[in-house]
Amino acid sequence: MDKKSLEGIHKQFKYYKQLGDRTFDQVSEEDLFWKPNQESNSIAIIVNHMSGNMKSRWTEFLTTDGEKPWRNRDLEFENKFSSRDQILEAWEDGWNCLFNALNSINESNIDSKITIRNQVHSIPEAIHRQMMHYSYHIGQIVYIGRMRGSKDWSSLSIPKGESVDFNHQKRALGLHEGHFTDNLRNE
Repeated sequence: MDKKSLEGIHKQFKYYKQLGDRTFDQVSEEDLFWKPNQESNSIAIIVNHMSGNMKSRWTEFLTTDGEKPWRNRDLEFENKFSSRDQILEAWEDGWNCLFNALNSINESNIDSKITIRNQVHSIPEAIHRQMMHYSYHIGQIVYIGRMRGSKDWSSLSIPKGESVDFNHQKRALGLHEGHFTDNLRNE
């Protein structure tokens, strides 16, 4: 994995975090705790789980197993928050742990083998595993947020009815390199 690939991974994770951030901005505090039924998870519970997972997977990830002995995954699916501020603090803590770990990857350690639940992974394998896991849960956050959000919801992607214009703007740039999140609207 080269430097450009790592930069793309960093941007991709930043994009997923931004989807969550922009969802939180559009829902009430009450909606962060809403569940469609008793067996479902609220946004608050999903954040609790993601934060716990991120801290476990990325704390000392080069030298310790990604499933830390101090983690209690089952408790992550119970609400422990009482405010928006607590939810956002856990959200930021998890992401900070992830981004600090990504920033520590370099040429001297990229070929290291790490473990998650005693299963050996290359660093790229672990990154992809976690990226897919987080995107799955962020999709849930966005979906709940969209269900609960106001009629004035601001699209997190290309707004309905604007695909032709968006594609025209991209084509007007000509053939170019970069990450798909570069110059996205609604940032």
